[in-house]
Amino acid sequence: MKGLYVIGIDPGRKGGIAVVGSGGAVVDVCCMPDTAQDLYLTLREYVACCRRDGVDVVCYVEKVGGIPGQGTSSAFNFGKGCGWLEMCLLALEVKAVYVTPQRWQKVYGVGSSSITRSSAAEKREHKNALKAVAQRLYPSLGRRVTLQTCDALLIAGYGVKEEAR
Repeated sequence: MKGLYVIGIDPGRKGGIAVVGSGGAVVDVCCMPDTAQDLYLTLREYVACCRRDGVDVVCYVEKVGGIPGQGTSSAFNFGKGCGWLEMCLLALEVKAVYVTPQRWQKVYGVGSSSITRSSAAEKREHKNALKAVAQRLYPSLGRRVTLQTCDALLIAGYGVKEEAR
């Protein structure tokens, strides 16, 4: 496989972005930027860095929908943020691959939680399990593996595996 960087994105206000190379080395990880401009600038910097190295870049994005019981304002803002993300990737000419939580979490042996059926304690336990997997796979990041960034790291790692096929 020729060189490749995979950007993994867990969209949403409490999501994150991670960049992982084809060999599994983490380039960077950050929390989801707050504004459309910050999101664009962050992604532009990552993509420029990848392309400057003469390496291809692809983005794996968690395919998400509305959350049952979520207020209309929250749902609208979430959708707006997903639109920003799609436009940033389009403007930067980066291929986006959408992957469901069920699919990428299965690879790590952590079944996805059902937002509609799980209690808050079960959701928290599930999220902590994902964080533990990310910490085990990327020990060099130390404290930068957080509940906010762990999904993005695992999504990027999933993308690296898929692109190697």
